[in-house]
Amino acid sequence: MRILIVDDSAVMRRIHKNTLLENGIDESSLIEAKDGEEALKISIEEDITLFLVDWNMPKLNGVNFVKEVRAYSKYSKTPMIMITSEAAKYNVIEAIQAGVTNYVVKPIQGNVLWEKISKYL
Repeated sequence: MRILIVDDSAVMRRIHKNTLLENGIDESSLIEAKDGEEALKISIEEDITLFLVDWNMPKLNGVNFVKEVRAYSKYSKTPMIMITSEAAKYNVIEAIQAGVTNYVVKPIQGNVLWEKISKYL
């Protein structure tokens, strides 16, 4: 299992990582990226089984990252969860059209985040 946590905020990456670690996910399964561009490179090099993606990031935002990753056949069905502060209905629709599997609005408590993530593991 390889989980890619994509967020430009180191604090948010740490929160997501800690939620996973507290629920028994091995640290060696977790990969972090600070923006969509870095995450895209990692996605090409690794076999990711779950993506946790922020929307607002420099270089390549979350929606465009999702679109680019979905273009790879190996990721056509891989779970991608958008975790973002973008809460408007049109944002959710845009993310779903881009290919996200689930959409979570920040701030989110660890137990609620785990509930959303666990069904994909």
